[in-house]
Amino acid sequence: MAGLSAEAGSGSLSVMTFAHGLSLPALPTTVVWDAAMTAYNFGPGHPMAPDRMDLTARLAGSLGLLDLDHVMLASPEVAGDDELTAVHSPEFVAAVRRVSEDPWTVDEAHGLGTEDDPAFAGMHEAAARLAGGSLLAASAILDGSAVRAVNFGGGLHHASRDRASGFCIYNDAALAVSRLLDGGVRRVAYIDVDAHHGDGTQSIFWNDPRVLTISLHETGMTLFPGTGFANEIGGPDALGSAVNVALPAGTGDAGWLRAFHAVVPQLVGAFQPEVIVSQHGCDSHRLDPLTHLNVSVDGQREAATAVANLAARHCDNRWIATGGGGYHITGVVPRAWSHLIGIAAGRPVPLRTPVPEAWRTYVHERYGIAAPELMGDDADVWWRSWEVGFDPNDEVDRTVMATRKEVFPLYGLDPWFD
Repeated sequence: MAGLSAEAGSGSLSVMTFAHGLSLPALPTTVVWDAAMTAYNFGPGHPMAPDRMDLTARLAGSLGLLDLDHVMLASPEVAGDDELTAVHSPEFVAAVRRVSEDPWTVDEAHGLGTEDDPAFAGMHEAAARLAGGSLLAASAILDGSAVRAVNFGGGLHHASRDRASGFCIYNDAALAVSRLLDGGVRRVAYIDVDAHHGDGTQSIFWNDPRVLTISLHETGMTLFPGTGFANEIGGPDALGSAVNVALPAGTGDAGWLRAFHAVVPQLVGAFQPEVIVSQHGCDSHRLDPLTHLNVSVDGQREAATAVANLAARHCDNRWIATGGGGYHITGVVPRAWSHLIGIAAGRPVPLRTPVPEAWRTYVHERYGIAAPELMGDDADVWWRSWEVGFDPNDEVDRTVMATRKEVFPLYGLDPWFD
């Protein structure tokens, strides 16, 4: 059985067709964007270049995704301290404020002023604005003004309650989940497909049975932060609430999508969330300079479509999608996140769509780089369904089985067959 693509080869941006015959009409969708978000800037040479956001907004705009009648562009406010302390300690927020005002300060205890998270003037306001974007998205879902929301500037999943880490100051995705719970949502599924383990989000909800965190990532044996193994399954009051699929370095589209479909749909179906919050770091791409996976933009689009399927099937379409990692800033990130916006808005961009010439010209003039000509990588995203069988000689299959054995029985699922 092959994977299912949404309109992968068609020329229409009208309706997304899902697995099992579901189709998605134009749903009210909020896209968080303001040029002020690019103030989240660790300085020249740092991989987390704010240009990633600017180029994504420009490409999505050139594709017409931001001009759709049912898409509302929303500018985020700087989150207040009372909002940030929903998931972060007051001491940590105060530490970020101190470093923000005196960027020569180093606060190792809170992960500030380090090589990964160098201090810069205005750090607090810049990070709190990205956090405000995901809070805005959660509020739009709660008040019904949107069914879908995208904050591609968010997804800062390494930040924990008391510490910045891995380019992440405030954990906006965790803040969105917390706001949903405070707003009356009973269960939230958090799905993270960044190449790096979503350790901060997992730690924040480690012992909360209302939140299912699923992270599909490169193994911590070869990649930061060195965590996210199958036996990390949640705290004593929430066993099975944390799920980790630690994939071997070099995993490509077929293995990555096979692993996703062998774990995520089954657990989401058993958990029955009311809203999905997802993190779509695109550093799993084969061109990413910081990671060791071999995924294509086509595969990343397929994963976003799969998350959309789950939101349609289990959550009445309620879904908040965030960005995350991704460090090939001209060739990968803008295409991957533009696909994410299109999928969330119910107007998926076909993979054979030409990248708008005006955007390609801008990239060449600004960076001296030839941008991709098509919105896809012309990759084969066929994946072997778990129903075909488990191969004990396949490293990806062994990884998947390790996760299924740890977690599936806690949901009444059979690790071998469900």
